[in-house]
Amino acid sequence: MTLEEIINYCLSKPEAYVDFPFGDIPMCIKVKKRLFAQIFPKKHDFEITLNCDRITGEYYRSKYPGTVTRGYHCPPQVQPYFNTILLDGAVPDDELKAMIDHSYITVVRKLPKADRKELLEMLSSKDCPA
Repeated sequence: MTLEEIINYCLSKPEAYVDFPFGDIPMCIKVKKRLFAQIFPKKHDFEITLNCDRITGEYYRSKYPGTVTRGYHCPPQVQPYFNTILLDGAVPDDELKAMIDHSYITVVRKLPKADRKELLEMLSSKDCPA
């Protein structure tokens, strides 16, 4: 996927928006003020960091060693809950989309009940992937 395709896919999620809380890089995609994707768009550092649960994170790291790693720039105690994916083409587009979907749902499930319910209803009514 190209940078533009990744950004557009992330922004296709209900109430997703772009934020730059750390400066120009990374580009952060959030929902309800919660981060679900960090995009590093430089050619020499083209990667995305996504939220995940521990088991899913380990699964993708074992499936794509060297391409999917723990969220190295995150504090050590939360690294198992983030994966950084090198966007070098090793991960097929459909699998990358599944990782983005998982990240979005992981974040939505941690939101307050009213917000969570609203977003999950939006997902099901729009037949959005996630």
